[in-house]
Amino acid sequence: MKQGPLPSVDSPDDMTGPPDVPRCGTLPTTVGVAGAAPEEPLGVVAVGPAGAERRAVLATLLGLDPVMLTVPAGSWLVVRNAKVPTRAAFVPGYRQPHSYGADRDAAGPALARPPRRVELSVPEPLLRHFTLIDVPDTATLGVAGTRVLLEAAGRAGALLFVIAADQAFTAAELNLLAEVAPTPVEVVFAVTPGTAGWAPLPDGTTTTEDAGASVPPAEGATAHVDAAAVTVAAHRAALLAAVPALADARWFPVDDADAAADLRRALVGWSSREGLQRSSVGPPVLPGQHGRVAVAEDPGDWSERLDRHTRTCAQRIRQHLALELANIHLRAVQEIVFGVGCAGLPDLLDREMAALSLLATAQCDQAVRGIVVDVASRVLGTPPTEGVLRRIATAVQYGFADHPPGQELDKVLLITSTAGVAELTGTDAIDAAASYPTASRDEVLPPVAVALSGGCWQQWRMPGAADANAARAWSQRAVREVELGLSREISRRFEVMRLSLGAVFSDAVDHGILLA
Repeated sequence: MKQGPLPSVDSPDDMTGPPDVPRCGTLPTTVGVAGAAPEEPLGVVAVGPAGAERRAVLATLLGLDPVMLTVPAGSWLVVRNAKVPTRAAFVPGYRQPHSYGADRDAAGPALARPPRRVELSVPEPLLRHFTLIDVPDTATLGVAGTRVLLEAAGRAGALLFVIAADQAFTAAELNLLAEVAPTPVEVVFAVTPGTAGWAPLPDGTTTTEDAGASVPPAEGATAHVDAAAVTVAAHRAALLAAVPALADARWFPVDDADAAADLRRALVGWSSREGLQRSSVGPPVLPGQHGRVAVAEDPGDWSERLDRHTRTCAQRIRQHLALELANIHLRAVQEIVFGVGCAGLPDLLDREMAALSLLATAQCDQAVRGIVVDVASRVLGTPPTEGVLRRIATAVQYGFADHPPGQELDKVLLITSTAGVAELTGTDAIDAAASYPTASRDEVLPPVAVALSGGCWQQWRMPGAADANAARAWSQRAVREVELGLSREISRRFEVMRLSLGAVFSDAVDHGILLA
């Protein structure tokens, strides 16, 4: 279980019900930037509008051919360090990634749907400091894609925004940056030359490499202005007018390898500071991680409290997800009627399911932490330490193995072309559905994963599939099936957790010792 402040169990707005019913804690209602866990690998998430040559900037940083960084539209690119170059596509609905060559001429695998992510491993010293993540263009992210991006940036720690000299920040991009600004995420900007180069200079001026702004010319002289610096200053002023909290963000004009070297050094410097900070957060040995823990002489009605708490939290999460799915259906209808049309439906729904998966996972994690803290406080007679919480979580996970075969908690819900929901089990299947996977999880329950199968792309992108009414009906059925499938899955997860956690505490009460 992740280290941090223990969830409150006494807030009056945490839930409705009798005063003696345990609280669930304040569940997140949307996906956003969250603090990175100490063990989370450092990463730099690159984002920006189309036409800003973002891929060329990343290729220059890594010393690679830009073709190597090409991925299918809508897919994420995760670049890691490795001795042997490899490239693999992770596609929801499969347990194993699709491998293809890591050279520039290697053809990608023939896939029924775009992968959630493509992982490229190359021997590059820069990647020893951090992982580089490239996401789709900002114009294609939408509401759901932005939420997934914010969650990934919070875990990675840094956001690299690339924009061209002849481009302006859109409202969606400013909103994205405004959400990142108050968080600990490091924001760095790279400005590239536009289609016509850097900004045109005023009449009567020339350029120089070491001037940073316009200088009024002396009488009879010609001013020397750095066109790149003028462009960067204009972009920075436009950004700060809307998001003044990013005044300390660093800006870099990038048009060649020498200019990219400054950006490279800045990112390495950030990774050094961030790495030290994260390593100092978690102590080597958590309090209560070893030794026996005595239980209270009279733990009271802990079993009944666990039952009530579990039912209440599962119900609240099902209600929250039902409301979110209603909003997803509305956005799907808007895409069909006012957006790309039927052909854009699979892309939008898949992004929505990715964000929904993160939301459901965060809500389950928060609720389970609240349950464990609340019941453990009753059994032990005092709030448990972080080390005790992790030991309880491990014991509960061991108890999951006692449940009948075929009831695995590691499960992916796949929307099919018939608007139904199929299931695929296994940790590898969950990993294939992640845009930016976690290295490890300390939570009790595995993550929730929902995605679209390849048949959905084949159905709505084939010639003649332009019936808006049929697409609206299909999306409504698909969203309803996801709601039913998630409702059953949430209930089953919390029931399995209740049985396992109850067994751990029952054994502790019987023997007078927790986790001997």
